[in-house]
Amino acid sequence: MKISLLLLLLIIPFWLNGQEYEKRIYTTTTTTTPPVVDGDLSDETWTKGEWGGDFVQFQPAEGAPVSQKTEFKVLYDNSNIYVAIKAYDTAPDSIVSRMSRRDNPDGDELYVYFDSYHDLRTAFGFGVSAAGVKTDLVMTDDGASEDETFDPIWYVKTSITDWGWTAEMRIPLTQLRFSASETQIWGFEVQRIIYRHDETDFWQPIPRNTSGLVHQAGLLEGIQNIKPRTLFDITPYGVAKLETYEGEAGNPWLDGTDFKATAGIDAKIGITNNMILSLTVNPDFGQVEADPSVVNLTAFESFFEEKRPFFIESKNITDYNLGLGQGSSGNDNLFYSRRIGRNPRLPYSPGENEYTYTPSFTPILGAAKLTGKSGKGWSVGALEAVTAEVSTKVYNEETGKTTYVTAEPFANFAVARVQKDIKEGNTIIGGMMTSTIRSIEPTTEDYYHKNATSGGIDFTQYFGDKNYIFQLRTAFSNIQGTAADIARTQRSAIHNFIRPDADYVEYDTTRTSLSGFGGNLMAGKIGGNFNVIYLSSWKSPGLELNDIGYMRVADQYIGVAVFNYNIYKPFSIFNQMSFGTNIIHAHDFGGTLTNLGSEFSWQTQFRNLWSTYFGGQVYGNEIDNNLLRGGPSIKVPGNAAVYGGIDTDDRKKFVAELNVDYRWGFEDVFKSTAISLDLRYRPVSTLSLSVEPGWEQTFNKMQYVTTASIINGVDAPRYVFGFIDQKILSLSFRIDYNITPDLTIQYWGQPFFGSGDYNEFKYITDQSAAEEIYTDRFHNYLPAEIMFNDADGIYNIDENLDGTVDYSFENPDFTISEYLHNLVVRWEFLPGSTAYLVWSQTRNYFTDDGTFDLATQANNLFADNKPFNVFLVKFSYRFGLR
Repeated sequence: MKISLLLLLLIIPFWLNGQEYEKRIYTTTTTTTPPVVDGDLSDETWTKGEWGGDFVQFQPAEGAPVSQKTEFKVLYDNSNIYVAIKAYDTAPDSIVSRMSRRDNPDGDELYVYFDSYHDLRTAFGFGVSAAGVKTDLVMTDDGASEDETFDPIWYVKTSITDWGWTAEMRIPLTQLRFSASETQIWGFEVQRIIYRHDETDFWQPIPRNTSGLVHQAGLLEGIQNIKPRTLFDITPYGVAKLETYEGEAGNPWLDGTDFKATAGIDAKIGITNNMILSLTVNPDFGQVEADPSVVNLTAFESFFEEKRPFFIESKNITDYNLGLGQGSSGNDNLFYSRRIGRNPRLPYSPGENEYTYTPSFTPILGAAKLTGKSGKGWSVGALEAVTAEVSTKVYNEETGKTTYVTAEPFANFAVARVQKDIKEGNTIIGGMMTSTIRSIEPTTEDYYHKNATSGGIDFTQYFGDKNYIFQLRTAFSNIQGTAADIARTQRSAIHNFIRPDADYVEYDTTRTSLSGFGGNLMAGKIGGNFNVIYLSSWKSPGLELNDIGYMRVADQYIGVAVFNYNIYKPFSIFNQMSFGTNIIHAHDFGGTLTNLGSEFSWQTQFRNLWSTYFGGQVYGNEIDNNLLRGGPSIKVPGNAAVYGGIDTDDRKKFVAELNVDYRWGFEDVFKSTAISLDLRYRPVSTLSLSVEPGWEQTFNKMQYVTTASIINGVDAPRYVFGFIDQKILSLSFRIDYNITPDLTIQYWGQPFFGSGDYNEFKYITDQSAAEEIYTDRFHNYLPAEIMFNDADGIYNIDENLDGTVDYSFENPDFTISEYLHNLVVRWEFLPGSTAYLVWSQTRNYFTDDGTFDLATQANNLFADNKPFNVFLVKFSYRFGLR
């Protein structure tokens, strides 16, 4: 009996949910005399109404008394919400006031949040630092997601006094979304960050182990007889661009210099107060930072973040994640906006006496996006985009004629997403559809899907004050094209219908369409200190999302059991701590268990605000269906990893972060070491410097090289592998100079050096999963069987030693050197009106010697290589017509 009672006492704390706090109410007051927004709260207007206060700590010690007093007042009229906040401080000279760029605050901060829909899931946030730098965001999914691309037109001023500092805000009602009710009740929260104490205080107390933030907010009452207002902003822009690069002799389109000028229009139109139509005609994103360099030796596509403003704004509304967890970055998704305006994909190899030119990107002729949420709980997101046909120009020097070959067809992309909140957001039902339609001609019909459709239905149910969740998403896809096009899709590494041991799929060369299904599941306890969740994701062999979505590989079921425990209350030398473990299993649609493993993690923050983490994983032998890229599955030895890192106190002028990752395969198949360092220094409040060096080295005895066909009549493909010694050195550095909150200079640069040196070539002889010793699955080429032809850069293979070359493959060695940089001067001279001055540069140098020599590579890159430069001036002016 005593033992049972002891076990019960030990178990109960793990399952307890967050502390319940009484819901607070603030009652606002109307005003007929708008205050002057200057940070001085001595206006007579601010004598009206009641000051709210009595803040409570959120962190580091939930529920503890605050170190400094805070008060606020909210007023309104028919056009605006006015907010005044007094941030008292007994040591005003210790207030941290650092200049930074909008949405990247630093130092002491104040925020107000309005759940003006009062759906308990969505909140509009307006924040400001002591230096006067704005931050604005939209919280969705009960605070699980934050969209900082929300850039409304609003006004704020701050002032540092001898008793603390103040913030005075004017938020036009056109920037908020609310119903037409005579009496308004909104969710409401006020937040203060005291930087030197790493302290966050809330007016409405919120437990740290809550499953969501928005539904925990207090209430704002007293707003009467305001009418929803619609937005109507038109922003024309003009761009002048000069490109300089290494010209090509004889090529009429690549003479070394190009000058271009273009113009377009962006617009935001309020269809209703709750529904916003965003338009862009002939958009230009020249100010957007380049993608970082990567080396990808897999058969699958790398994922890159979206950075173009039109597409990242409100992207959460069109998100339909099919991966594990709730994040969209890098996960399979029905919509991946970088498909729109991508690089042209159909290459053309020039013949003798021919010169070619293909544009780097597919022009977006125009795009429209409708987003919003009704007062009855309907969320809507719709996007339509049209991209131009792109042609490769081919000039024949002998005939003097120019011909055009399509590199990317004219295309229309459409996305529609709808969700309905029921029972105060505890039940959510939704769906999504996407469509891609291309104008196909004989030269492109075998390379592009003519039509691609995907969609799905999702359901979410919360229980127990949203501490428990059941979420199910389903998906389907259908693509249509010529028989050759659909056969190419079936053969791709993503689907692998030609795998000879996959008896549950059929490779059909006569198909003109292909369909598939997928989905994901999340169920478990997400609130409280102890979380238990089961996650799963599945994709049938025929599921194809990559026309407008992102999907790395099909034919897969992955399940993860997650166990996490979080300690939020400071104890001993720790501010907080969390640790957990995951159990992962994977299957293909033939029912084969392809992988089984476990992961663990531990992380903590100390009272001195340093933090550290440590983790690891162990996986058993894997049945890899994709390693042979069209060949049969192969059994691969298991692997393990350990990783960890440490961060210093990020409040200091100098901040450092170290991360180390070591992975190895059993039976000495591979080992990989990665080390990265992030150093940040702020010498003055307006200047921030950062440097991020990284080093990675991988030794892999089973690196895929190619699939070769036997020439001497033996009808058996050879899956050729090699031992690779791969090295990567990268250095990303950034300079941010913030002259004012509206005038900033940013510089980002990345030198990148990589190499891959192959040897010990081999071919697969018996990939059978029954083999327990992996070295019995391949044959290392004997010296007499493999000969390198240095003149042609190929390896010749003579397996039967009869003096005749049976097959060949190219030398896979590589040495790559790249340098990317962006210099951007940004001036928001009026709210919503911006001028940009941009200099972008790309340098790259490639050889096939496989040697890593930093001095030689740097010399080749900077001394013997002419860069591709882009100099750009962009000017936009906002006309607010309502």
